[in-house]
Amino acid sequence: MDGLNDLSFFALVVKHGSLAGAAQSLGITPPAVSKRLAAIEARLRVRLLNRTTRRMSLTPEGETYLAEGERLVAELEALERKISGGSVVPQGLLRISATLGFGRRYVTPQLSRFALQYPGVDVQLHLTDRPVNLVEQAFDLAIRFGEQPDARITARKLADNRRFLCASPSYLAAHGAPVLPRDLHNHSCIVLRESDEIFGNWQFRSGTKQETVKVRGQLSTNDGEAALAWALDGHGIVLRSEWDVAPFLRSGRLRLLLPDWTALPADIYILFPTKSHLQAKTRAMVDFMLDAFADKRRIDRSAGGDLLW
Repeated sequence: MDGLNDLSFFALVVKHGSLAGAAQSLGITPPAVSKRLAAIEARLRVRLLNRTTRRMSLTPEGETYLAEGERLVAELEALERKISGGSVVPQGLLRISATLGFGRRYVTPQLSRFALQYPGVDVQLHLTDRPVNLVEQAFDLAIRFGEQPDARITARKLADNRRFLCASPSYLAAHGAPVLPRDLHNHSCIVLRESDEIFGNWQFRSGTKQETVKVRGQLSTNDGEAALAWALDGHGIVLRSEWDVAPFLRSGRLRLLLPDWTALPADIYILFPTKSHLQAKTRAMVDFMLDAFADKRRIDRSAGGDLLW
C-alpha cells in the first residue's frame, strides 16, 4: 500500500505544479515534500521530476508513473466505493431460506414488497422444511421455528406462534371432545412425523401442571398441509401452528380444543450469522421483516386468547 500512497502523493505534487503548493495542500513544509519525493525516486531508482528553483517538469519516467498511477488509484477508489457501498447501500445478492408452508404463504408476499423498495438487492428464496446450516450453505438469512442454540447465529423473534389442538365439527360430533390432555389416548390423532424421537409426544401446560401425552391415529405424515387437510376432512385431532389454522378456526371449519391448556409454542425467528458488521442488504431485510410482522408479536400466550394470525 506504500506504493499507492506514493502514487497519490506524486499526483498531488504534479497537480499543484510546485513543492510549495503541494506542501500547503498537505499541511506540511516544502522541505518535507522534497524529502518524500526524493525517497520515492530513490526507491524506484529513477528521476521523476526535473526541479529548479523556478519550475519543475516531468521526466519520461515521471510521465509513465503519473499516467499509469492515476489509473491504478482510480481503480482502487472505485473498488473501495463498491465494497464499502455494500455496507451502506443495500445491494447485491441476498440468499434466504424459509420453511415451505410459512414461506409460501407469508414470506413470499413480503419479499415481493421488499424487491420494490430495494431494487438494488437480488433476492434468492430457498424453501425447504429440512434444517439448513447458514454458514456452510452460504445463506444470508433463514426464517425458522424456534431459537437456534448456536453462538454463530443471531436469532430475532419475527412472530409469536402458538400451537392449537383442534378438530373438525364432524369429528367432534362423532367422537366427542377431550376434556383433559390424557383423554387424547381415546381419540384418533393426526401426527406430524418430524422426528422419530418425539413422534406422537404432545406436551401441554396449564398453570403449574404439565402433561405429555403419547398419541396415535390411523394417519401420520411429514407434511403439515396434508395433516391439516385430513383434520378438515374429519379424520381426527391435529396439533398445528396458529398461522396455519387461524383462518379455519375463524370460519368454524375447525374448533379449538382444551382452551385451558397450552401446547409448546413454535415462535418464528429470523436467523442470520453473528457478525460485528452486517452488510446493508442483510440489515435492510432484517429490519423490513421485523417491521412487516410487528403486529404478530404479543405478550398473551394463552390458548384461548384472540387469534393473532
